[in-house]
Amino acid sequence: MPPTIPGFTYHRVPVADGVSLNAAVSGSGTPIVLLHGFPQTHLMWRHVAADLAADHTVICPDLRGYGASDKPAETDGSAYAKRTMAADIVALAHALGHDRFALAGHDRGALVAFRAGLDHPGTITHLACLDVLPTLDMWDVMHGVTAAVGFHLYLMAQPPGLPEQLIAAAPDAFFGHFLDIWTNDPQAIPADIRTAYLDACRAAIPSIVADYRASAGIDIAHDRTDRDAGNVLRMPVAVLQQDWGAALGFDAAALWRAWAPDLRHDTVTCGHFMAEEAPAAVAKTLRDLVAAR
Repeated sequence: MPPTIPGFTYHRVPVADGVSLNAAVSGSGTPIVLLHGFPQTHLMWRHVAADLAADHTVICPDLRGYGASDKPAETDGSAYAKRTMAADIVALAHALGHDRFALAGHDRGALVAFRAGLDHPGTITHLACLDVLPTLDMWDVMHGVTAAVGFHLYLMAQPPGLPEQLIAAAPDAFFGHFLDIWTNDPQAIPADIRTAYLDACRAAIPSIVADYRASAGIDIAHDRTDRDAGNVLRMPVAVLQQDWGAALGFDAAALWRAWAPDLRHDTVTCGHFMAEEAPAAVAKTLRDLVAAR
């Protein structure tokens, strides 16, 4: 059996036709939903979730296509659109009794959270995005040799077939590569958690690739429509990032502020997996955000 978050109760919740999400739930009080990134599962939130559950209802799902959640086949290009994945999260929270809630995401989960904030402004009370840029901005700033850090984005953007075949030939090497190079403190991801991540990814190659492929296609179209219409995130927004913006030559805070007028932007000294490397800082950021009115 894979690890679980101690003290959390696990639920399997239908959220769409033929799609149920695995979700860990604990605590009481103002609800906050935490969305994981790549190449992880809800377990990445184990420290932060336990901290927040002292005074919040905390919901940690596996996104569709990841972990123990369902992995529908991609048929028309929309199954892994962030709009679809965001609708899953709203349906999950509603099924658990929460009409309005705070939402935080890391990496891929942050892109889902971002879309949820734009599509469901009356439902998302507060929004936090960890160590990511909005999709349009991400593609805009990646160029030249600096884009090599995002080689996986270009690989998984290719048409179905080759990316899945290449990754399936050495899945542990592929997914483990990111766990290694994006972590400043290897001890932050202990052996049992690393094994759970690799096992989950190995079983989800087509859906993970479909998630990334959507960000090179349908997600761009949705984001561009909002940008052209002047739509922005109306709720309080917190963005926590490594200090990679300066290193790569762009102002991450300015890019985010164009989408989020009520923005709290900060950097943290750690690797990409900040909820595991700097959980106290992440928990404080989320608590301060939810306290904002």
